[in-house]
Amino acid sequence: MFCKFSQAAIVITSLLVILTGCNYNNEFAGHAVAKEPAKVSTWLVYWDLEAGENDLRKIGNELDKLSYFGAYFDKNDHVFIPKELGDKREELRRKKERYETYLTFVNDKENPDGTSVLKDTDVLRRLFSNDASMEKHIDEILKLTLQGGYDGIEIDYERIWQNKKIGQSFVRFIEKLYGKALQHHLKLRVVLEPSTPFSAAGLPRGPEYVVMFYNLYGLHSGPGPKANKEFILKTLTQMEALPGEKSAAFATGGCEWSSNGEKRLLTEVEAKKLATTYGAKASRDEASQCLVFHYKDALGISHQVWYADAKTLKFWMSIAAGRGVNNISLWCLGGNVDINKVK
Repeated sequence: MFCKFSQAAIVITSLLVILTGCNYNNEFAGHAVAKEPAKVSTWLVYWDLEAGENDLRKIGNELDKLSYFGAYFDKNDHVFIPKELGDKREELRRKKERYETYLTFVNDKENPDGTSVLKDTDVLRRLFSNDASMEKHIDEILKLTLQGGYDGIEIDYERIWQNKKIGQSFVRFIEKLYGKALQHHLKLRVVLEPSTPFSAAGLPRGPEYVVMFYNLYGLHSGPGPKANKEFILKTLTQMEALPGEKSAAFATGGCEWSSNGEKRLLTEVEAKKLATTYGAKASRDEASQCLVFHYKDALGISHQVWYADAKTLKFWMSIAAGRGVNNISLWCLGGNVDINKVK
């Protein structure tokens, strides 16, 4: 419902919104103070290429950067690209891309028995143990990136700050990698967890730093949103210590918690399908603008689902824009209903 105001009242109201920076419950709050439109990046992941490409077709014309996720470590500590992702890169490369492309490197590790370890810091400890092994690792990264014809490198090594020595070595690694990337005319993005000691880390100026604004609640916790206003504002304040270009990464989809203790991540499409199947009506949480609903299955098990849609993402983006952060990264493509309406 719209109300009629005098011209003077409209001017006064607009000034109050700009000066206070409040009214975050409006999904467009913060855009009034943003100096430039949002630049949107996202990830195409190797385990969900078909759904991811469907989303890419929707958002491609609005996209500024696309990261191919990702390269990880084999049993001998060498990085490699999953074949299906490499094949998809070659396929999309033949098309006219209007966005920058990056190859993401993660510290997941493939074991000799075929199992894998996620966010393995032991492999980083070995590679960062001396200059020779670090340089060799950097050369492998450059080789894969150049072979694939990417515009840049993205490093997404996690849990590194749990060990002070690894954290210090990581900073030296980023300095060396950035220097060599420049020599090859490659850009560098570095993904950081919200628990990163931004002020004390001593990260170098040059790369773009992408900070995760998710996992406030998730598989590690009870029910709740991946992000809310308080968490976003707190993290924005902390990341002000980072040098140079910064990006806020927000997560699509959501999570389901069951009364039997089971938890799982799900996409927006999967969440909506569940709500339809069980006749559940979703409500919107005020602090996060996430959708939440409950249902009980045929076995009598209760379930609670929290997930983000386009309105949620625009709300989160507006908070970041209100603090001058207009680079937005969305994790990730696949199973999103209106991702083309986010920017």
